[in-house]
Amino acid sequence: MVRIAYFDCFSGISGDMTLGALIDLGVPVERIESAVRSMRLPELSITAEQVKKCGFRALHVKITHPPEHAHRHLHHITDMIDRADEVSEAAKDLAKRIFHEVAVAEAKVHGSTMEKVHFHEVGAIDSIADIVGTAVALDHLGVQTIHAAPVPTGNGSITIAHGRVAIPAPATAEILTGIPLAPCEITGELTTPTGAAILKSLATSFGGLPAMKIEAVGYGAGTMDLDGQANVLRVLLGEIESDATTMGPIQSDRIAVLETNLDDSTPEQLADCAERLMAAGALDVIQIPCMMKKGRCGVIVSVITPTTRIALMEQILFQHSSAIGIRRHLADRHKLVRTSVNVETTMGPVRGKVVVVPGLGERFTVEDDDARAVATANQTTGQEVRRLARDAWDDQRKK
Repeated sequence: MVRIAYFDCFSGISGDMTLGALIDLGVPVERIESAVRSMRLPELSITAEQVKKCGFRALHVKITHPPEHAHRHLHHITDMIDRADEVSEAAKDLAKRIFHEVAVAEAKVHGSTMEKVHFHEVGAIDSIADIVGTAVALDHLGVQTIHAAPVPTGNGSITIAHGRVAIPAPATAEILTGIPLAPCEITGELTTPTGAAILKSLATSFGGLPAMKIEAVGYGAGTMDLDGQANVLRVLLGEIESDATTMGPIQSDRIAVLETNLDDSTPEQLADCAERLMAAGALDVIQIPCMMKKGRCGVIVSVITPTTRIALMEQILFQHSSAIGIRRHLADRHKLVRTSVNVETTMGPVRGKVVVVPGLGERFTVEDDDARAVATANQTTGQEVRRLARDAWDDQRKK
């Protein structure tokens, strides 16, 4: 049996909602407070009080601390986590993974790097306490895997450090890439960058409530009051039978598969069409040789795409190939959690990605475009660049 937490995000998710729900499940607030204080934040205090949201009880977490005006970078927060002597290594790893997701999103939104990007709202002490406190609480509860419901974001606009933006905020939208969203007509920010990062880094799948044995249910309250809906995050704690999909970090989403059979498109036309599909956001384009009617050799063009881009992909297929009909169906997909990384080699920086394989740990793969570019610049082979990058990754991981 595996210890599981199911995040029922029917009113979205934020850091304080998550922390409140986990405390409601039985994690002593004093345990979380002492752990966060050990990050050299001795004057911080955390309290949890029972409140009512649309008639339902929930815990609302309040974090108080002296005023501050610091703008932190990722390494500042990582250092704070590393020096916390009352946070376990497992909890430190969880917290760093959450902040890493925020850093990746912020860097992309602002056209910067993870090392240079500022943390604004998520770098504030209360957000740091929410994230580290969540990691400590999950470790305390012995949670081994997290599943979650599709996420509503809310509608309208909010004001952040960079001005007024639409909901979901830019960083939140970037973090939520690949996560199923739930329809929502409520005006207001239901899902924050902190809440989105918790799900993106820790949830292994998204969907309905799994077949689990429920032990306890916790409710964490948000700050807003919503008309006709309790603004709470419900977390169900229990056990589930172990299998390949619950023992490791596997994400789930839904994609569309578009297919068409062609026997009168030229190879040049098909290559051009495939390039246009990928440039427009297709996840993959596959060409499969086949034998069609009348004994003609043909090609099955299969396009894997996010469901939001179905119409665009069909338009490209009709305009840039000889297709006169397209089959399409939705498919559920499992995928390993992946993280983009940069490693420094003797030939220069090389990009790669790290995936976590259930039961086997991390696996590093070099980006092919980087391997070829660095090999050309240094008059060597792609194989040699990949070897150097893997060695650099191994050294980096050991530090």
